[in-house]
Amino acid sequence: MKKVNVALVRLLQFLVFVVFTFTVLVYFSAMVLLPLDAVAIMIKFFGLFGLNTLIGALIAIPVVGYLAMAAYKIPGLAKMLIDTGLDLVSTGKIRVEAFNSIVESVKA
Repeated sequence: MKKVNVALVRLLQFLVFVVFTFTVLVYFSAMVLLPLDAVAIMIKFFGLFGLNTLIGALIAIPVVGYLAMAAYKIPGLAKMLIDTGLDLVSTGKIRVEAFNSIVESVKA
């Protein structure tokens, strides 16, 4: 019965690891995909006014780049966003390691 309990705890530990890994990947992927999505939306918006896709892209990319630069220049914003992601990583590591003490108590 101890082996079943250990296997169950290890399974739950793996599930917690997968959830936190997924959360961290989604968080950092959003940082990359949001500007790309803004460019795509602006290209479609310029298309409403009859501008060619190439011309819309030539306008949208510098505009989104300027907005990203303006956001980067806000004091502490970039550091806070990165620290939030790193806090997710450290919280996940702590939660996954907490299962080790439960496994030790189940084995005893």
